Amino acid sequence: FLMPYDTITVETDQRGVTHVQLNLPDTRNALSGQMINDLTDFAVGITAGGATRVVVLSGAGKMFCAGGDLNWMHEQINADRAARMAAARKLAMMLNALNEMPVPLIGKIHGGAFGGGVGLACVCDVALAEAGTKFGLTETRLGLIPATISPYVIARMGEGNARRVFMSARVFGSQEAASLGITARALPADALGAAIEAEVTPYLQVAPHAVAASKALARALGHVINAAVIDDTISRLADTWEGREAAHGIAAFLNKETPDWG
Repeated sequence: FLMPYDTITVETDQRGVTHVQLNLPDTRNALSGQMINDLTDFAVGITAGGATRVVVLSGAGKMFCAGGDLNWMHEQINADRAARMAAARKLAMMLNALNEMPVPLIGKIHGGAFGGGVGLACVCDVALAEAGTKFGLTETRLGLIPATISPYVIARMGEGNARRVFMSARVFGSQEAASLGITARALPADALGAAIEAEVTPYLQVAPHAVAASKALARALGHVINAAVIDDTISRLADTWEGREAAHGIAAFLNKETPDWG
């Protein structure tokens, strides 16, 4: 059956496999305010033992996700701090809701995953990429920081690996993404579907509540991502949005100009 959302398509088959597709291909599936809301609404509606046994997350068009929507970011530059904090919190809580879903989340990544798109890959329990997919934490090009995604990115790749790619905005390929731990592996385009199916199938043969409890156990023993950590990332993002660099960098990008840092 299909669930109606504005920016994502959600379809659950008879096996309980729910396919969620980011569906704003004209903007390379950039995370708009509405897409953030839609993904949050979907994630918080998933329960252990319900119709969904496993979720597959993908993107329509040429790219998985280009990151935060630039017009949405520009609105934050012109907002007051309370509005900025509220916007940052929505983004943070969307990632948290996906991270805490009591069912497995499998990412099917193609084309590109940048900024928030890397964050989405890192909240997946396993992500597979099409060979040739480009990745990058590109926030610093805009005078921003990878703030609300950072707990999930660092939980996935560790501080040492994060420092390789966190600050430089360097774009890297699918093999390096696998070596960093963002994805499990990269596969040829014609093999990706079968590989995703191979990840899905075992979950149709295991106890749903035990799966949910096992996922919660792994999170409890892993990198701490609690309210205090999330609040800190929100404050840091709001602080950065208030700085000169963010206003200049986003304006330069929207106007197709070169920022003064090169």
